[in-house]
Parts: sequence; structure tokens; C-alpha cells
Amino acid sequence: MASLDSALSRVNDVVVGRPVTVVVAFLLVTGLFAPGLTTISTEAGTEQFTQDSPAQTAFDRVNEDFGPTFAFDGGTTQLIHRGRNVLSKPELLRMLRILERLESREDLRVASTNSAAGAVARTLDPSATTSDEQIRAVESASPGEIDRAVGEAAEGPGFRSLLSEDFNEESARASATITVVQHRIPGGVDEAAGMGGDSPLTPIQQRIQRMVQPAGGDVVVFGSGLVAAEFSTIIFDSLFIVVPAAVALIFVFLVYAYRNPVDLVLGVLSLVMTIVWTLGFLGLAGIPFTQLLIAIPPLLLAVGIDFGLHAINRYREERAEGFDIRESMAVANRQLLVAFFIVTGTTVIGFSANTVSDLGPIRDFGIIAAVGIVFTFLIFGVFLPAAKVAVDELFDSLGVPMPFQRPLGREETLLGRVLPAGVAVARRAPAAFLVVVLLGSAWAGYYGTGVDTAFSQDDFLPPEDNPDYLEELPEPFRPGEYTVTERTNFLEENFASAQDDTVVVYLRRPMRQDDALEAIRRAGLDPPSSFAAENRRAEAESVIDVIRSHANESASFARLLRRSDVDGDGVPDDNLEAIFDALLSSSARERTLRYVTEDLRATRVVYTTESDAEQAAVTRDARTVADRYRYDATATGAVVVFQDVADAILLSSVRSLLVALAATAGFLVAIYYALVGRPSLGVVNLVPILVTIALLAGTMRYFGLPFNALTATILSISLGLGIDYSAHFVHRFVDEYDARVDDESGFDSWGRGADDRSDAVVSALRATVTGTGGALTGSMLTTVSGTGVLVLAITPVLGQFGVLTALSILYSYLTAMVVTPSAVVLWARYVG
Repeated sequence: MASLDSALSRVNDVVVGRPVTVVVAFLLVTGLFAPGLTTISTEAGTEQFTQDSPAQTAFDRVNEDFGPTFAFDGGTTQLIHRGRNVLSKPELLRMLRILERLESREDLRVASTNSAAGAVARTLDPSATTSDEQIRAVESASPGEIDRAVGEAAEGPGFRSLLSEDFNEESARASATITVVQHRIPGGVDEAAGMGGDSPLTPIQQRIQRMVQPAGGDVVVFGSGLVAAEFSTIIFDSLFIVVPAAVALIFVFLVYAYRNPVDLVLGVLSLVMTIVWTLGFLGLAGIPFTQLLIAIPPLLLAVGIDFGLHAINRYREERAEGFDIRESMAVANRQLLVAFFIVTGTTVIGFSANTVSDLGPIRDFGIIAAVGIVFTFLIFGVFLPAAKVAVDELFDSLGVPMPFQRPLGREETLLGRVLPAGVAVARRAPAAFLVVVLLGSAWAGYYGTGVDTAFSQDDFLPPEDNPDYLEELPEPFRPGEYTVTERTNFLEENFASAQDDTVVVYLRRPMRQDDALEAIRRAGLDPPSSFAAENRRAEAESVIDVIRSHANESASFARLLRRSDVDGDGVPDDNLEAIFDALLSSSARERTLRYVTEDLRATRVVYTTESDAEQAAVTRDARTVADRYRYDATATGAVVVFQDVADAILLSSVRSLLVALAATAGFLVAIYYALVGRPSLGVVNLVPILVTIALLAGTMRYFGLPFNALTATILSISLGLGIDYSAHFVHRFVDEYDARVDDESGFDSWGRGADDRSDAVVSALRATVTGTGGALTGSMLTTVSGTGVLVLAITPVLGQFGVLTALSILYSYLTAMVVTPSAVVLWARYVG
């Protein structure tokens, strides 16, 4: 590792010796990354998290084998029609005329439609099969005839499911109805448990939206294509709010921290270059920009600000001692390159630990964040010092003085008097203080093990109504109107079919075997508590329901069923091959194929669950029921898929933290051994961050903030970002301590008495907190502000991540300034 120190020294020589060349080279590289900004694509919603789930794989197989209700190979569009009475003659005609216009457009690829208006028209005139004929049937009917037709249609299958729960059959009234438009798209549309993702239906549904608006009445369009488009809009709107807000807050703090317009411009330019390099890399690599990646710019700004303040502040300290420009930067940057390398290594480890996650978006997050941190190291460790030297020499050659060059944290300032508080504690009772801190942290960590894990659509949905503070934003920052949440809530509140929670058991077994249907019946007996049940039998839909329904329609099939039902329970347990042959050759063929495959080698059973049941309980019970089948049975459905993702989130969080801790500990021990011959300092470096992680976990549970798709990364990120503060602190302490040792009569620190060593330690700590501590304070304030603005993001998951990241930075700063001095004193006393 001596070669590392030598390599960093050579880099520093180039920075100080050829600053203009370095600046030009970095600006050229920025120009190479810039085109990538124009090629960034987006991917949003929850579908991106479910793709690798085993339950989603089974769900895909179910959709492939059976197809969801009303779904053709191209997917569906829903027309939600609201009004005082959507079954009145004018409203029925309104919907039929909309459908007529949609069917006349080839580019909308309408395969068929299913509507309450069409059902009423066919009841009035059974021969009315086209929209034009149905319009004439309704136009020629009197209001009384329409009311009677509504009553007759309500007795048929499927009609009530298209109407809101307030449907009154006697008065033929309902306040809302759903019309389903089925499309045919070459290649089809993927069916997944999650919402969002790219969809070929987006342009079709946008055109339908434009066509429906002039029709009048309260008719709105809803579908996966519009949801995908709205999620992409939410990403850009969030960026357009969060990034300017972060920049504005950061700018205010940077003005105070730099107190020099030239240094401010250099710092801001470096931050902009960091974002351009990272997002440009994203576009050039073809990685889609997801909702999780919205957190990347604030995180990079956080680390960049920290590096920038340290670089400028450390340089100013040397200048204050009377050294010239290049000599000052040579001393400052030689020290900081090592510190930056340590911080970059630990931060990259913290972010990269997320690549062990089973969830693709979290892996992408870890990769892009790690790459961005490396870019940050290069820009702030090489470009910024070179630019500072070049600019200062230019001003010096022009005879223009550089104003406001006093470093932060000098002892004569208020900040300089507050910062040494941790040193005062370390001087008097370091052991007692550290024991109290570690015991409190252990309790907080144990308490934090009860943090919930959650994954749902709601995490990614915008609020139904934007908060007032967002509505008060001026254009162009004011967010748009989002409809997905309002329409989703409306469907759940007004349509029974949307409220029903279901799980699916996908069973692969020969359905011709005589006990195949009896196995379905037995599995539903004495169902678990989360399953809806009647008379100790689970409420379920299966091919058994088709068999019983067809027996009521066909006398010959009813006779076959009676001959095949040996035990008289209404479920055939003999002649199943004849039963299925009869079904597949009858009018019940389509209904049968909704539950069994045509080769009769697989079936699905749809169980209804209690609406208030917890997702975890439903998933556990669904797998319990699946285990009752002796053949290959898999529990799936949206609830099970989401719980799979929630389990993966928790596993990801724990695994990433353990990997990050182990790798960071190994890295710190190795780097301190290589650079200063004191590997035990790596352990000292870890103490404050372990306290931070414990406090953060306890805070999450106390405030009810769960591990979700984004906050699952927070523990490893806290380690990666938080180690920054203690690494700068410890590395500066080592330099200050060694300087004092070398100045003392030729003896090293271990050759003098305990009092001498103690004085050297305390003196080095005081110099550290008033020097590096000032830069750390400025970094903390800007970083907390920069990441905290994520609470302004439109989706809840980003707001929670912003709060937790800001808290982790605050905790890291406080533990570095308060806990590290005591840890260092004990290290010097018993280990050093």
C-alpha cells in the first residue's frame, strides 16, 4: 500500500504543478459526458420491483395460461362514468356514442367492449350487436322500458360488477359505471402485480382521453398506459422541485461557508460537473432513471459539498500560516487526498453493498451511487484544487486581493468555542462516557429491530391532493395534476370488485385424475383466518363453479355430473375426462378455460381474503393452503407478490448492512495500517458510525418509518455517508498528533510519559475539532438541507428517505464530534 501513498502524492504533484492542464482536461471530459443527459430514459412504478419475484413468475404463468378477465393480448382501458344516474337514457346514449367513436378508429385497436350501456341495449334488442344498433335500440325505448331492461340485465352475469355499489335495481339507478375497452396490440402487454413501467397502451389511452373530453358528462379514462405516463411525469416533477430547492438551500449555506464569490463559483461548478458526469454516465450506459434514482443528485451534492468545504478550508488554514499558493495547496491536498480516498472507499463500499439485493432497482441504485462517488472524488480531489490554484494565481498576477480567506472554526469564533465540547468530555471521563453511549446505542439498536417492512402501490402514488405548499410554488415549479391516486381510490371505494382482495393458487397436476377436483374442495375446508369463509369453507372461484353452473344450464350435463359424483357433494370424483370433454365442447368452454388449461394439466383457484387482513398474514395463509395440495401448487397474486418484495426489502437491508460493515471494517483496518501503521485506528473510525446506525434504526421504529423500496438502503448509505465525518476527524487527528510528537525533543509518543502523551492527544484533538470540525459543521448543515429537501418530493417513499438521510447525517456529525474524541483518548491510552 506504500504504492497508494506514492500514487496519491504523484497526483497531488500534477494538481499543484500543472493546474491549467488539469482544469482543461476535466472540462473536456465533462463535454464527453454531457450528451448522455439527452438519452436518459425513465422507468417508474412498482412493476420494476416485482419482475424478479418468484411469486411474480408464478403470476405471469397464471396470466399466460388463463388470462385475466376481459384481457386480450393487448390489455384494457377503463372508462369511468360518474353522474346522478349513469343508467338514465341520456347517460346510456352518451357512453354508447363514445364507444362508437372509439370503435371507428383503427389506431385505437379496439377488439371489443363490455359496458352496462351495451348490456341494457342488448336486453332491449337482442339482435343489437353493433354500437350503431345499440344506440338506435336505446333511442327508441321509453324511460320505463329502459328501467325494465336494467332490471332484466341485472339478473345476468357480470352486469352488477360494472356498476357502483349504490346500484338500486328497483329504481334502476347507479352513480357510476365502468366500461372496459379491450385492445389488441402486436406482442401483447405484460401483466404484472405492480403498476407503472413502459406500456404500448400509453399513446392509445392518451388519444382516447382526448376523444372522451368533448363528449361531455363526467367520463374519465383509466389504464396502465396512463399510469405509466403519469409515473414518468412524477419523476420529472419531483426532480424539478427537489433539485432547485436543494441547490437554493445549499447555495445559502455555501455563501456563508465560502464567504468568497470566487470560491463559491468554483464549488458550485464542481457540484454541477459531478451531476453531469453521473447522469451522463446513466444515459450513456442505458440505465433507466427510476424513482429511487431521484435520491442520487442530493446524495452526490452532500458528499461533494463536504469534499469542497474541506479542500477550501484546509487550503485557507495553510494560507493563514503565511505559505504561498502552491505550497499551501500542496500541503492541504496531500493530506486531503488521503482522507478523500478513505472516505470514497468507505462510501463506495456502503453504496455498493446494495448490489447484493435481490431487487433490480436497488442494485441499480447502488451501482450509480458508487460510480457517482468515484466521480465526486476525482472532481473535488483533483479538479477543484487545480482550479483553485489556477484562479488564485491569476488574481495574484493581476494584483487583485482574494477576500474572506479566514478558515471556519477558528477558536476565536463562536463555533470554535462550541466545537471542543466533545474534547472536554474526553479529557475528564472518556471511559464512563463511552460506556453510557454504547449501552444507549445497544438499546436503540435492539429497539430498532422491530422496524416494519412494507411495500405497496401507495409508496409510489402521488397524494390525491397536492399539499398547499406545493400548490403555492410559482411556475414552472408547481407540480401538475395527478389522477392515478384519485381514480384508484374511487374504484376501491365504489366498486365491490375493486375492493375484493384475492390470492391465487396455481396447481400443476393432471386434471383428468379422479381426485383432482376433490383435492380443490378439501383444500378449502377450515380455511386460515385471513381467508373469507362461509360455513367453514373458503370463498373461492374455480372450475368447480363452472361445472355447477353448467349443470343448471344443461340437463344432459347434469345427469353426467350426478353419475360422476359418487359421494353426493356436488363435486365429481369419477369420469373427469368425460366431464371436461363435455365442458370444452359446450357453451361453457370459455368459462372453463379461465380456470383450467386446454391440455388439462394445470388449474387455478382464486380465494377471497378478508379486506382488513395484513399482507403478511394473507401471504402466509395462502402458502399454507397451497401446501394442502399434494401436487405442485404455488400461491401467487398481487398480495403475495408484494409481500415477496417486502421480504426481499428486509433481507436486502440486513444483507447490505452486514456486507458494508464487514467490507468497511476490513478496508479501514488495511488503509490505516498501510498509511500510518496503526490498524486499530480503523476500529476507532467505526465506533461513531455504529452508534449512528443504532440511533437511526431506533428512530425509524419510534416514528413509524418502515423499510420500504428506498429506505431499505438507508443503513448501508448511513454507513457510507456517515463514515465520512469520522474518517476526516480521525485522519486529521493522526496528522496533528504526529506533528506534535515530531516536534517534541526527538522522542516518539511512546517514549514519553503518560502525561505527555495525554497532553499531545488532547492538543491534537482540539486542533482537529477547531480545524476539520469547522468544515464538518458547514458540510453537515448543507448536507442535511440538501438531502432533507427530498421531503418536497411528490411520492411518500422519497420524503421518508429524505428525512432519514438528513437524520443519519446529523447523527453522524454529532457522534463524530462528541463520541470520537473519547474513543481516540481510550485508543491512545490502551492501544496506541
